[in-house]
Amino acid sequence: QVQLVESGGGLVQPGGSLRLSCAASGNIFSINAMGWYRQAPGKGRELVATITSYGGRTDYADSVKGRFIISRDNAKNTVYLQMNSLKPEDTAVYYCNADLKEHFIYKSREVWGQGTLVTVSS
Repeated sequence: QVQLVESGGGLVQPGGSLRLSCAASGNIFSINAMGWYRQAPGKGRELVATITSYGGRTDYADSVKGRFIISRDNAKNTVYLQMNSLKPEDTAVYYCNADLKEHFIYKSREVWGQGTLVTVSS
């Protein structure tokens, strides 16, 4: 079994910062790309940021470029999302995603976390 557990969400004022973490655990052989997605109330899930295996490439949604930074620590199987200059429109449930391989299983698969709520409000 593999699971992703997010943490770091909460209530923050506009202009503030939060740092989300997502730790992968279980029967993991290797982790390829990791990413963060979000789903605002009444909207579909959207990509926020992704990062490749060793962090060589990162991609961001236009709405968060210059404000959010994705990073990872492969020794800890953890991905982070540093969110700065937060806006009310960033309010959403943030989900972690990983494309990974498990021991003794040939094909990689996507795994999702349970989500963590970020609320930006004064």
